[in-house]
Amino acid sequence: MNRPIHTGDRSTLERERGSDSVALLEAEQRENAKFLRFAEMYTSLQGEGAHSGLPCFFIRTGGCDLRCSWCDTPDALSGGSWVSLDDILQAVPAHVSLVQLTGGEPLLQRDRIIALAGVLSVAPFNKKLLLETGGHLSLADLPRNIHIVMDVKLPASGEAHHDFAANFEFLKPTDEIKFVIADRDDYEAAARWLRDYDLERRFQILFSPVWNHMPLADLADWIIADGLNVRLQTQLHKHVWGGEASGV
Repeated sequence: MNRPIHTGDRSTLERERGSDSVALLEAEQRENAKFLRFAEMYTSLQGEGAHSGLPCFFIRTGGCDLRCSWCDTPDALSGGSWVSLDDILQAVPAHVSLVQLTGGEPLLQRDRIIALAGVLSVAPFNKKLLLETGGHLSLADLPRNIHIVMDVKLPASGEAHHDFAANFEFLKPTDEIKFVIADRDDYEAAARWLRDYDLERRFQILFSPVWNHMPLADLADWIIADGLNVRLQTQLHKHVWGGEASGV
């Protein structure tokens, strides 16, 4: 069934999101078939970061160009399946105010992600948008109302060679940088990032242990001993539903 796709006021979208995003949305509305490659969409509780514990609708894109050793969403590494914009908008629950765009790597579909965020952030949806990214693709020109959670990969991930620092200039003070830590070497590397780029003062910093590998208590002790001004986080959803649960 076709129904009108609510894109908000056109002049507002052109002003806030740019005419290219509006044109893309209109083209996709006409096609109404292949808007985004996705792995899954579901409602759960946000498990990480500053919004942890809040109800959240997750749109997990398909496809990732990184291969982190500790990846906990391997089903999202491939291209996924096509979904129409109409189907996405119909799936977004009215009662949930938080929407996370994650992956995979959502910025592999950059223009479509920006366009989708433009629709969901205005009436009638009025959602707060979170974008979780691996940090290796440019954050330049992303809409300022998107809350970014960016990884800086550490040695144990196997992906520490990317130029993550290039994105720091595009982050807002309210955005989050996440370090996933597997061992003491990773911790020391993360601490160097903090010192070299003054990250504790500039952004919100998350230290997250690799699930079932890095003891949470050890990481907590190191943070306290070194006086780091960072947020220790654990993956709340895994404590609630278990480490192997999907769709949460």
